[in-house]
Amino acid sequence: MERARINVFDTTLRDGEQSPGCSMNVQEKLRLAHQLDRLGVDVIEAGFPIASDGDFQAVQAVSAAIRRPVIAALARACKADIERAAQALQGAARPRIHVFLATSDIHLQYKLKISRQQALEQAGDAVRRAKSFCDDVEFSPEDATRTDPELLFQILEAVIEAGATTVNIPDTVGYTVPSEFGELIHNIGQRVRGAKQVVISAHCHDDLGLAVANSLAAIAGGARQVECTINGIGERAGNASLEEIVMAMRVRPDRYVHETGIVSEQLYPTSQMLSEITGVSVQPNKAIIGRNAFAHEAGIHQDGMLKNPLTYEIMTPRSVGVPDSRLVLGKHSGRHALGLRCEQLGYRFDRRELDEIYRLFVVLADEIKHVQDHHLLELIRQTQPNPGRIPPAHAEPRPIHPPASAAVGQSGYFERPFPVALGADLSAATLPLNPMSEHSAEQEDYLWGV
Repeated sequence: MERARINVFDTTLRDGEQSPGCSMNVQEKLRLAHQLDRLGVDVIEAGFPIASDGDFQAVQAVSAAIRRPVIAALARACKADIERAAQALQGAARPRIHVFLATSDIHLQYKLKISRQQALEQAGDAVRRAKSFCDDVEFSPEDATRTDPELLFQILEAVIEAGATTVNIPDTVGYTVPSEFGELIHNIGQRVRGAKQVVISAHCHDDLGLAVANSLAAIAGGARQVECTINGIGERAGNASLEEIVMAMRVRPDRYVHETGIVSEQLYPTSQMLSEITGVSVQPNKAIIGRNAFAHEAGIHQDGMLKNPLTYEIMTPRSVGVPDSRLVLGKHSGRHALGLRCEQLGYRFDRRELDEIYRLFVVLADEIKHVQDHHLLELIRQTQPNPGRIPPAHAEPRPIHPPASAAVGQSGYFERPFPVALGADLSAATLPLNPMSEHSAEQEDYLWGV
């Protein structure tokens, strides 16, 4: 079956930067833009040139340096904004002017203080002006999901007639729900004159935690561009998360018959770069790129992971650029994970000896949350006066990669050595299914639930 191509419009440098504490200077934007190019995004929205001289210079710098993706600049539906955006984009190989105008009654009445008819005329005029500078023009009716549908359809028809090549539907305040938003996108495709000749796009915010779900509903409804940010940063609760949208489609091709040009192995490096630049860390349980996304502490989970990673991971860590899964030693850990870490430290114990260490381990883990290597070595000394070392040829532990937030020397997080190397293929059938021989005959006591 032919898979429809979804364009990924990244607005980390524009809408994402509006997130409190996430502003970037010109050099930081340029550095991240190079990484977004490596990531494979189709469009980079580099800034809002009228907003400041810094934003203007950033759009200029990104336009000059990044040649493959489309470079977009945001402009309100007025002459000064559009001309400023066009100036900033002069050096771009593939420029796009992105014009927006609020269309909901609450915005028209209280913010713009204009009538519906004035909004209709202003939108068409703005797109015509932008088109005189640039062939590629995108139009966004701000607060589209709270706009009267009939007015929205009229405005979209007007901007398409004026030359817009992309019509973007923003859920500006994160108000809509997936079924509603998917239906709106479908109706635009069916009822708006000229909609078949343009790209329909979706731009969702996360005020109700539904930005990614709404974006996926839009794709199912016919949208062929999604606007999103790295780590989901953006105004208020943020934008739709690029990494979550991309991997949802990649892990579930049975439900989403679509593809993107994203190089998924660059997702984690891009996330890490953004966090480094802004100083804003990712929440630990963030999907795809959070510190705990591929970490396992519960004994039942660790036991399953040691036997076959497919038991608890629906994608491989390396498919998104994470070095490997991690088993975390905590109070929920089981004997298998504890025994494995002892082996990585150079000690091997029989079941009776491991039980003795495990009893003290659980007591300690209740008190200190994460048991580090030096704690574990002390437990070994307490319980095993003459522990047997593994022969040197087998005693070398694998490299430890603690999370970025861990203190220097912290080693409670460790790599799990998979039985064989895993590739980046997400198809379950292609993953190795051989269990670890040293654990296959021994059943873990399932002390901890899911």
